[in-house]
Amino acid sequence: MKNSMKLNLFKILAAGVLLSSNFSAQTSVIETIKKNPKVPFSYAELSVKEGGKWEGNKYIGGTFKNVQEITLPESHTDHSSYIRYEGIGLENNQIGYRLYLDWRNATDIFGKKVNTLVLPEVGQDGFESYHHDAPWGQDILKSGRTIGVGSYGRYDEQNDFVETFKIVKNTTAKVINEKDQSYATIDYKGWKTWGDAIDLQSKLTIFNKDRFVKVDLNLSNTISGLCTGIVAIKNIPLKQGISKNKKWAYIATYGQQTLAKKEDNLGMVIFYPLENFDKYVMTKSTHTVVFKKTKKVSYYFMGAWSQEPNGLTTEESFYQDLDKKLEILDKNNQL
Repeated sequence: MKNSMKLNLFKILAAGVLLSSNFSAQTSVIETIKKNPKVPFSYAELSVKEGGKWEGNKYIGGTFKNVQEITLPESHTDHSSYIRYEGIGLENNQIGYRLYLDWRNATDIFGKKVNTLVLPEVGQDGFESYHHDAPWGQDILKSGRTIGVGSYGRYDEQNDFVETFKIVKNTTAKVINEKDQSYATIDYKGWKTWGDAIDLQSKLTIFNKDRFVKVDLNLSNTISGLCTGIVAIKNIPLKQGISKNKKWAYIATYGQQTLAKKEDNLGMVIFYPLENFDKYVMTKSTHTVVFKKTKKVSYYFMGAWSQEPNGLTTEESFYQDLDKKLEILDKNNQL
């Protein structure tokens, strides 16, 4: 790390949680973006409470502060009121995402009506506000008990469901902001589904262009059933596409599948390399892409909301955009 980024870097070990704070550097990133609101940007954020205390699985009191790195305390679970909007945030001019840092491990979508930075203000007044329509946008995806869009888990063929991260020895997350991209890395130590426990590292990168996120997964051992997918919304059909050179493919949905009260449309897609593809499975709640036995795989996911400024407002424009991306992947093997 460059010396300029080592501002006020320190570590605190308390209550079973390791924090690495780079608050001054994070503040600098936020201020730079706000001073240049029309310039394309990317941003990754992680914000936790300090100054309060744990009472069982709830964090009482305290105020939110941005940190660069955290090892989750044993008490932490869903709805602990400890992490702002419950996980890691990724954002650029067009869209925002969050990945729940708990056993659910789902990726959710923040739809944006503006092309300016919004994540630093989201969830500051509690966990309910961002579920409702606001001038900046809102949380638009109901992930439920699924992995949302583009997150990862392990497909249990015997029981026909996707196992998430219910049993993990410890989880460490880190966020980094660079000039043209921002990313989060998450290290899961001792992830146990069935059989031996393994370690998994994920890297989720958002760029200062377009809506997609690149996901890189690295495992300590080869396993079967590693998967990603899209939450299946009732009456919304699935479509599939394959690139001309048959290197990449996608699964996608488009339609009225958001939490917004007004009629609107949302498109969701997974781009995956065919060399790693094992099969497509429709579970009770998830359109699932299952990978071959592997220790390493990379893929992309994306959401596109019709209420975005200059958004993809029709099904036709959404799928035209996906076809263009397939062409790029064929030529470059990356977006």
